[in-house]
Amino acid sequence: MTGGSLGVRMWSYGTLPDINGVIPGDEKLLQSKSLVNVRKNSTKMFSGFREKERSLPLVWCRCLGCRKFSMLLLIAFALLVFVLGSLAVDKETISLNVDQQIGTLSMVLPYGNGAPSNPGASWIFGKKDKQKDENYLVANILNEDDENRFRIVGSKGASVLPSNHPCAKFTFPPPPPPNLRRIGPRPCPVCYLPVDQAIASMPSSPSASPVLQNLTYVHDENPIKTEPHGGSDFGGYPSIKQRSDSFDVKESMTVHCGFVKRSKPGLQTGFDFDESDVAELQQFHDIIVASAIFGNYDVIQQPRNISEEAKKNIPFYMFIDEETEAYIKKKSILDSSKRVGLWRIVVVRNVPYSDARRNGKVPKLLLHRIFPNVRYSIWIDGKLQLVVDPYQILEKFLWRQNANFAISRHYRRFDVFVEAEANKAAGKYDNSSIDEQVDFYKQEGLTPYSEAKFPITSGCVLIKEHIPITNLFTCLWFNEVDRFTSRDQLSFAMVRDKIMAKVDWNINMFLDCERRNFVVQTYHRDLLEQMPPPVANMIRRPPALPSMRRRTPGKRITRRRSSSRRHRKAATGNRDQFLLSTF
Repeated sequence: MTGGSLGVRMWSYGTLPDINGVIPGDEKLLQSKSLVNVRKNSTKMFSGFREKERSLPLVWCRCLGCRKFSMLLLIAFALLVFVLGSLAVDKETISLNVDQQIGTLSMVLPYGNGAPSNPGASWIFGKKDKQKDENYLVANILNEDDENRFRIVGSKGASVLPSNHPCAKFTFPPPPPPNLRRIGPRPCPVCYLPVDQAIASMPSSPSASPVLQNLTYVHDENPIKTEPHGGSDFGGYPSIKQRSDSFDVKESMTVHCGFVKRSKPGLQTGFDFDESDVAELQQFHDIIVASAIFGNYDVIQQPRNISEEAKKNIPFYMFIDEETEAYIKKKSILDSSKRVGLWRIVVVRNVPYSDARRNGKVPKLLLHRIFPNVRYSIWIDGKLQLVVDPYQILEKFLWRQNANFAISRHYRRFDVFVEAEANKAAGKYDNSSIDEQVDFYKQEGLTPYSEAKFPITSGCVLIKEHIPITNLFTCLWFNEVDRFTSRDQLSFAMVRDKIMAKVDWNINMFLDCERRNFVVQTYHRDLLEQMPPPVANMIRRPPALPSMRRRTPGKRITRRRSSSRRHRKAATGNRDQFLLSTF
């Protein structure tokens, strides 16, 4: 039923009262005449209305063409839907922004200046957030008597910067207006020293390792599984008792730490390197940067903003498996010097696990075993791109804080139990295996998150000084990944809390928004390949509007066909005009 028919019905209903008012006399004649007159009048009114109703679209159709006119209507409707949808989303933006930013900024701010407040971040905590999860509420909500301030807990060992330090007075900038806030975690400003000053800040001697002074590793050529809980030939199947003893920190310790079949990692250990690579990995370096891609899962990201000093003195190592090697060779990316840009490629043979992500945990957590003569290391996951100089990162997160291990907090979650449920909901791992791991930790005394505890980590960046206590920490963390699931976020807090309960040692858990300042997260390869390729920019002139000639109603306009010769000439002129417009 068209709009015109609806309009006619409205008018016809309006004329009925006039028809009933008939003049007395010859009723049949008068009534018939009046009916005829009314119908004639109404017909004229109808026709006039319909002509007015159709006149405006006809003008547009003549000017732009009916197809273009209908397209304009569709575009206008789409814009209307978009505006209404954005208004609806904007109502949720503020609450979501508060929730996301709380997960980024609410916890410890271990800045060296030790400032008791941060005016740039206090706006985030002015209102209570309504969440169903009680653990998340405990982690994020402040009481009303906090007066829109948030408590900053200082990190153990953090030094107070002198007043003349360039970053001594650094604070977060004021928040953006509500209409400019974006949903989701975002980077925040970080105060870095210039590269030359950062290099001058490097400690001349290693940090002291609390309690533990001598750490050695288990060597077992024929590991045998004796208990039902996980493990592997590569990790050595440590028993429950051996696992328990490894958390009892002593001056001298021997623990499982991967590579158990040989005393020298990389040679017939199940995670093998070429002999030329083994020799290079044994060399001394003050600092290295490392990453890995297994299962051809990610695209190699080239670091940016790297100083000449770092390019000269800091090697960048990328560990890949044979599947990834075949791909980059096929793409002619890998040259004869085993380099892809800044990255020195190290191919791993005989990977120990069928799960590519679990294989990636070997270099991530056991860099001190692969590089026995390195002082500092920066690990970034394969999907991340480094965009800040390594010297500046180490100065900001280790040297300035008097720390020897730094890792970012999770961008949203704080509690292991909440993280486990999120992993199950997202299908990150087999649900029964996640439940088994969490139940095991519960029996060992793992409790929900509280303000007295540190939160969990996202685990994609590790900044580490290679000393016995940090090496023990990553060894025991790897043993949990080897025994249970490969989701290292679940095991991190358990290992950290057990070690911190034994010795006076702490981790610099910096903010997730600070992590996003020096690394850029990209998509995995499978998502990148699904994206359409970028459209080449081609300059085209807009089409000319159709002729504005008025057509005579009732007459048909016949167009003369141009001759083929004339048509070819016009076509040639248009093509030359298009080619000129593209240059």
